Amino acid sequence: LAGPSEKATAAQHAKGKLTARERIELLLDAGSFNEVEQLRRHRAQGFGLEAKKPYTDGVITGWGTVEGRTVFVYAHDFRIFGGALGEAHATKIHKIMDMAIAAGAPLVSLNDGAGARIQEGVSALAGYGGIFQRNTKASGVIPQISVMLGPCAGGAAYSPALTDFVFMVRETSQMFITGPDVVKAVTGEEITQNGLGGADVHAETSGVCHFAYDDEETCIAEVRYLLAMLPQNNRENPPQTAATDAPDRRSDVLLDLVPADGNRPYDMTKVIEEIVDDGDYLEVHERWARNIICALGRLDGQAVGIVANQPQVLAGVLDIEASEKAARFVQMCDAFNIPILTFLDVPGFLPGVDQEHGGIIRHGAKLLYAYCNATVPRISLILRKAYGGAYIVMDSQSIGADLTYAWPTNEIAVMGAEGAANVIFRRQIADAD
Repeated sequence: LAGPSEKATAAQHAKGKLTARERIELLLDAGSFNEVEQLRRHRAQGFGLEAKKPYTDGVITGWGTVEGRTVFVYAHDFRIFGGALGEAHATKIHKIMDMAIAAGAPLVSLNDGAGARIQEGVSALAGYGGIFQRNTKASGVIPQISVMLGPCAGGAAYSPALTDFVFMVRETSQMFITGPDVVKAVTGEEITQNGLGGADVHAETSGVCHFAYDDEETCIAEVRYLLAMLPQNNRENPPQTAATDAPDRRSDVLLDLVPADGNRPYDMTKVIEEIVDDGDYLEVHERWARNIICALGRLDGQAVGIVANQPQVLAGVLDIEASEKAARFVQMCDAFNIPILTFLDVPGFLPGVDQEHGGIIRHGAKLLYAYCNATVPRISLILRKAYGGAYIVMDSQSIGADLTYAWPTNEIAVMGAEGAANVIFRRQIADAD
């Protein structure tokens, strides 16, 4: 079949980008891809489209396997109409999404498209509506992973935001609702595509991106790794691997990692490394809301979700972004039958006018609701501080944790000793002054 020209392929490679088919080959097990509707073409007239009717209509859809397990995939082909979405293009995506939901298997989208195909008008916009509706229908039912591999604006950015995980590639991926030209025209602000919606912006500032990498090959390899941690759907358990690390081993290193002095910071990731199998785990949203850690790892070969305060950043307090980050992660684990392990070292919620006016009550309640609503096994470990409302919110026994362990260094209280003394003995202190 006639496909994109060699010139278009060379242009794609010149940008340091792979083609849609090359990406699918990296994602799926060798020889496992089954393509759907390869001969589909658009039926639009006008604006010269009647003379340009390439096969696939700019999106490749089908299914294959990752480590022998079925995965559905669609990949925008930037070489055809810039990967822009038209009626036929959207219908192909709708079909593969419906198949994924019916089969109860993960869906991976390899996104590299210029948004709606303007020449097709509202038909293209309706196509996006169908995608959003299916994203929502599949939410919490099958894992949905979006891999951003080019500039994606407008509707092309909404669908990934509805999925469970978003991967991006630095200098290659951009996501925004309105591009730099529109921003300049409306507000007068000048900014580059990467400055507005690049991988680092969404990984560190907005929180839209869960994982950011330097190249496509590494990015897609990590998608495969993530899929190995997840079940096929919400009715199955995550795949269990052969245990390579004794579950009852001692780890005397932990005695030195957590200082008894509650004012001394330490790196919680070192604690996680000591506890999970082989020190191997995948941190989610590693660079956003760094005062809390969310990660996937294994214990005795069983996948677990880990939520942990990070004393190295803001002393591990809960704030608006940390609450939102952890709440969404807990809900994902609960949806896909992943037990939750919570490491507590939390001095409280971050005080401040900005936090109160920004809705810390509302966002903190999201985390509280996520834990209270979770039905998967939940174990919490209090390493040091567990103060006030933040202690209750971080999966305390009173909100349903199945087991709670506490190290000898634990401090479980309404507040720290100094703060409590200032409240209880405030009159005596005032009289002494």
